[in-house]
Amino acid sequence: MTRTLKVVGLMSGTSLDGLDICYVEFVHEAGKWEYSIKAATTREYPERLKDKLASAQSMTALEYAKLHSDFGLYLGKEVADFIREKDIHPDIIASHGQTIFHQPQDRFTAQIGSGAGIAAETGIDCVCDFRTTDVALGGQGAPLVPIGDRTLFGDYEFCLNLGGFSNISFDKDGQRKAFDICPVNYVLNHYTRKIGKEFDRDGEMAGRGRVCQPLLDELNSLPFYGATGPKSLGREWVEKEVFPLIDRFSLEINDILATFTVHIAIQIAATVAPVSKEGDKVLVTGGGALNKYLIERMGANIKKVSYVIPDQLTINFKEALIFALLGALYMEDMHSCLKSVTGASRDNTGGCLYKAR
Repeated sequence: MTRTLKVVGLMSGTSLDGLDICYVEFVHEAGKWEYSIKAATTREYPERLKDKLASAQSMTALEYAKLHSDFGLYLGKEVADFIREKDIHPDIIASHGQTIFHQPQDRFTAQIGSGAGIAAETGIDCVCDFRTTDVALGGQGAPLVPIGDRTLFGDYEFCLNLGGFSNISFDKDGQRKAFDICPVNYVLNHYTRKIGKEFDRDGEMAGRGRVCQPLLDELNSLPFYGATGPKSLGREWVEKEVFPLIDRFSLEINDILATFTVHIAIQIAATVAPVSKEGDKVLVTGGGALNKYLIERMGANIKKVSYVIPDQLTINFKEALIFALLGALYMEDMHSCLKSVTGASRDNTGGCLYKAR
């Protein structure tokens, strides 16, 4: 039996560079999925909302609960506008939300953005809260993208996403493996914002900077990089381990960007080199795929693989596309979180459904 599902996927990343909205038509037949992106856009956050999202982890319980509701209504209004503009008729909306707390070691994670608010504003059922079941089952609740990598991008040996954090997925011994590698734009954008720039276009500032070897050595020695098995990163780790370390060196912004970009490239090479073979293809997506200096450094560090930069639509909206797929999997009652990836006690179907009526 052939089933067609029309889904709007929403992605709001840790780097706070905007809300990605992606309208996808999926065809599910005989266990195989085909997709077509029909429309997509990125909406920048108002500065006041961005400031609130950036500081939500230190809010009072009342302020946090209010932001959860307000942000859900905001998401719903943005999606409702998108639906009207594009004259589309989705079956469901699938929302990642904004990660505020991620502490899987304590079996706790929180993504805000009320699904009830989204459903209320759009009149369309909403699936959200994709991570908490996996974390409750002892998993990392991340990364969630690998099920989409395997389902939609199986022609590549590796799928590498360079967003707020970098994560990778690949098949090994018949199982999908995936984990976070290191921070990317969450750190780079933090420092460019100190001089009024949202990001370092093409990595030009990093390219002009000088690498601080002592800082680079300390970054590469952080204990996270020696850990094996399922592992994931959150803003708490960066704010505790990375920012204080970088700030202790009192460097110019260009030098910070240069050093951290080289650090990213080293950690990616250290991850890919041991598990790849000559001629393997690595699909690179996320905002970091547009950072020419970073891609150049990555290529210099490992030459046996080819880094494939796809079309702009895939670069910019792959995560929103895959969250749309997670919504479709929920509606089909199919697993979306893989224990081989997250370390949970079993494969599971993440998400909560908020009915519009």
